[in-house]
Amino acid sequence: MAFDRYVAICYPLRYHAIMNKKVCLQFATTSWIIGIFYSLIHTANTFRLSFCKSIQIDHFFCDIPPLLKISCSSIIINEIIVYVVGGLLVLICFPLIIISYIFIVKTVFMISNAKARTKTCSTCTSHFLSVSLFYISGSFAYFHQTSPNSFSQYKINALFYTILPPLLNPLIYSLRNKELEKVFKKVISK
Repeated sequence: MAFDRYVAICYPLRYHAIMNKKVCLQFATTSWIIGIFYSLIHTANTFRLSFCKSIQIDHFFCDIPPLLKISCSSIIINEIIVYVVGGLLVLICFPLIIISYIFIVKTVFMISNAKARTKTCSTCTSHFLSVSLFYISGSFAYFHQTSPNSFSQYKINALFYTILPPLLNPLIYSLRNKELEKVFKKVISK
């Protein structure tokens, strides 16, 4: 979506030529392949673990850190993989999104019409807010310090990571709707 916004704002006349079905399919396929590869890495490494402490996971859902917590085998390799693979995802994807938004902001500042500038910013703000919320809460959930008290903090972070972005996405994206914006302003002013 960041590339889509970049092309739509920086190259509006060439948008349909650049963002054709083939490019969209390539982006979707790449996302699926990366997601499958990421899942397979963790699944394969989980199969080598043995579990003898408990069969109950002290968490809201089956996630990597709570699963590692109940393992009685060495989890150092799994933890390294979580940090390396997760770190690569964050260090590659998030900067690419930030770079696209730097180009977008640069283009927005070149727009002389204030109304057009505001409309352009509102197009991108919702996406940037959603992505930032997702990456920041996800990073706090997975790249936490390992201490006895940190696991309860992880549960809270994981709750934010899994519930907050999907919960707020409809609200964030619907704020671009003029009618909803008027209602929202009316409620706030009361």
